[in-house]
Amino acid sequence: MLARLDAAAAVAESPDKEDVRAAVKHFLAVLTTRAPGKSVEVRVPPYAAVQCVEGARHTRGTPPAVVETDAETWLRLARGQEAFADAQHDGRVRASGERSDLTPLLPLT
Repeated sequence: MLARLDAAAAVAESPDKEDVRAAVKHFLAVLTTRAPGKSVEVRVPPYAAVQCVEGARHTRGTPPAVVETDAETWLRLARGQEAFADAQHDGRVRASGERSDLTPLLPLT
Protein backbone atom coordinates (compact mmCIF):
# COMPACT_ATOMS: atom_id res chain seq x y z
CA MET A 1 0.00 0.00 0.00
CA LEU A 2 2.81 2.43 0.84
CA ALA A 3 4.37 1.85 -2.56
CA ARG A 4 1.10 2.84 -4.22
CA LEU A 5 0.84 5.95 -2.07
CA ASP A 6 4.40 6.89 -2.98
CA ALA A 7 3.57 6.35 -6.63
CA ALA A 8 0.47 8.52 -6.27
CA ALA A 9 2.59 11.25 -4.72
CA ALA A 10 4.92 11.13 -7.71
CA VAL A 11 2.00 11.45 -10.11
CA ALA A 12 1.58 15.10 -9.18
CA GLU A 13 4.84 15.79 -10.98
CA SER A 14 4.52 13.04 -13.60
CA PRO A 15 3.25 13.72 -17.10
CA ASP A 16 2.91 9.96 -17.70
CA LYS A 17 -0.75 9.21 -18.41
CA GLU A 18 -0.38 5.60 -17.32
CA ASP A 19 0.85 6.68 -13.88
CA VAL A 20 -2.05 9.08 -13.57
CA ARG A 21 -4.54 6.45 -14.73
CA ALA A 22 -3.20 3.91 -12.23
CA ALA A 23 -3.33 6.34 -9.32
CA VAL A 24 -6.85 7.55 -10.22
CA LYS A 25 -8.15 3.99 -10.51
CA HIS A 26 -6.44 2.96 -7.28
CA PHE A 27 -8.09 5.71 -5.24
CA LEU A 28 -11.46 5.15 -6.90
CA ALA A 29 -11.18 1.47 -5.94
CA VAL A 30 -10.39 2.46 -2.35
CA LEU A 31 -13.47 4.71 -2.37
CA THR A 32 -15.76 1.92 -3.58
CA THR A 33 -14.36 -0.43 -0.95
CA ARG A 34 -14.98 2.07 1.85
CA ALA A 35 -18.36 3.23 0.56
CA PRO A 36 -19.97 0.43 -1.44
CA GLY A 37 -23.22 1.18 -3.21
CA LYS A 38 -24.69 2.61 -6.39
CA SER A 39 -26.19 5.99 -5.46
CA VAL A 40 -23.24 8.23 -6.37
CA GLU A 41 -21.22 8.14 -9.56
CA VAL A 42 -17.72 9.59 -9.27
CA ARG A 43 -16.24 10.53 -12.63
CA VAL A 44 -12.62 11.37 -13.34
CA PRO A 45 -12.52 11.72 -17.12
CA PRO A 46 -10.93 10.38 -19.19
CA TYR A 47 -9.60 7.81 -16.75
CA ALA A 48 -12.48 6.16 -14.91
CA ALA A 49 -15.88 6.38 -13.29
CA VAL A 50 -17.27 4.34 -10.40
CA GLN A 51 -20.47 4.02 -8.45
CA CYS A 52 -20.38 4.09 -4.68
CA VAL A 53 -22.27 5.07 -1.50
CA GLU A 54 -25.32 3.23 -0.26
CA GLY A 55 -28.70 4.67 -1.07
CA ALA A 56 -31.15 4.92 -3.94
CA ARG A 57 -29.95 2.73 -6.77
CA HIS A 58 -30.39 3.78 -10.36
CA THR A 59 -30.81 1.44 -13.30
CA ARG A 60 -30.77 3.76 -16.32
CA GLY A 61 -29.25 7.06 -17.26
CA THR A 62 -27.61 9.42 -14.83
CA PRO A 63 -27.50 8.30 -11.19
CA PRO A 64 -29.20 10.40 -8.49
CA ALA A 65 -25.85 11.95 -7.53
CA VAL A 66 -22.80 12.71 -9.64
CA VAL A 67 -19.35 13.98 -8.69
CA GLU A 68 -16.99 14.92 -11.49
CA THR A 69 -13.46 16.27 -11.33
CA ASP A 70 -10.13 16.19 -13.12
CA ALA A 71 -7.40 13.72 -12.24
CA GLU A 72 -5.11 16.19 -10.48
CA THR A 73 -7.90 17.41 -8.20
CA TRP A 74 -9.07 13.84 -7.50
CA LEU A 75 -5.60 12.78 -6.45
CA ARG A 76 -5.23 15.84 -4.20
CA LEU A 77 -8.62 15.09 -2.58
CA ALA A 78 -7.82 11.40 -2.16
CA ARG A 79 -4.47 12.15 -0.51
CA GLY A 80 -5.90 14.80 1.83
CA GLN A 81 -4.05 17.68 0.20
CA GLU A 82 -7.23 19.59 -0.50
CA ALA A 83 -10.69 19.89 1.02
CA PHE A 84 -13.69 18.75 -1.01
CA ALA A 85 -15.59 21.95 -0.26
CA ASP A 86 -12.70 24.13 -1.45
CA ALA A 87 -12.37 22.25 -4.73
CA GLN A 88 -16.12 22.41 -5.23
CA HIS A 89 -16.19 26.14 -4.45
CA ASP A 90 -13.39 26.75 -7.00
CA GLY A 91 -15.31 24.80 -9.67
CA ARG A 92 -12.80 21.97 -9.93
CA VAL A 93 -15.36 19.54 -8.48
CA ARG A 94 -18.89 19.48 -9.82
CA ALA A 95 -21.24 17.68 -7.43
CA SER A 96 -24.99 17.33 -7.68
CA GLY A 97 -27.66 15.32 -5.96
CA GLU A 98 -28.08 13.75 -2.56
CA ARG A 99 -25.01 12.14 -1.02
CA SER A 100 -22.67 13.89 -3.47
CA ASP A 101 -20.64 15.51 -0.69
CA LEU A 102 -17.68 13.16 -0.32
CA THR A 103 -16.19 15.06 2.63
CA PRO A 104 -16.87 12.28 5.18
CA LEU A 105 -15.09 9.76 2.93
CA LEU A 106 -11.94 11.75 2.21
CA PRO A 107 -9.01 11.47 2.40
CA LEU A 108 -8.55 7.90 1.22
CA THR A 109 -5.01 7.41 2.52
